[in-house]
Amino acid sequence: MSLFSKKQDIAGVNSFGKKKLPQGQYSTEKFPVLSYGETQLISLKDWRFRVWGLVEEQQWTWEEFLKLPQSTIRADFHCVTHWSRFDDEWGGVLFRDFVKHIKLKPEAKHVLQHAYGGYTTNLPLRWMIDEDVMLAHTWNGAPLEPDHGGPLRVFTPRRYAWKGAKWVNGLEFLAKDKPGFWEVNGYSNTADPWKEERFW
Repeated sequence: MSLFSKKQDIAGVNSFGKKKLPQGQYSTEKFPVLSYGETQLISLKDWRFRVWGLVEEQQWTWEEFLKLPQSTIRADFHCVTHWSRFDDEWGGVLFRDFVKHIKLKPEAKHVLQHAYGGYTTNLPLRWMIDEDVMLAHTWNGAPLEPDHGGPLRVFTPRRYAWKGAKWVNGLEFLAKDKPGFWEVNGYSNTADPWKEERFW
């Protein structure tokens, strides 16, 4: 499955009708490395991904994860520190496809992402389904580097990037919202770049 769209000028609008360059952001061709804590180095042999909470618990090895439906999208990346990259190709499993392969309980409404190293961040389940959120392992045709969250990170093209955990290793499904690391330390819970929702 491919969701490629024609490259757009940053003065225009993106694929979902918002200004290509959100207010308060600047365009860069660099891909700065910003992380809380040390870069996590996880071998594919040892890597595991699991779901728990208001869902039937499951776990995947790397080989099993790659058997899930794979997609490629062309999308933009917005960092809360005011820089944005445009039109990179991201490969992985779209969250809306992923949820078709798990058994959620009806009361599941929120998702807490967990990562190697202890980082967490949160999003409503409906946003993760509706906003092209991806469990991404490939960037511009190459495996995602550890500094940028490889082997797997959550990519959130419609939210500031901290809402997608680097080195993600699991998703906890909850009935009520549970703020993650940056959310309890003063960052916005909704993180909409077009509203400049950076902090409380």
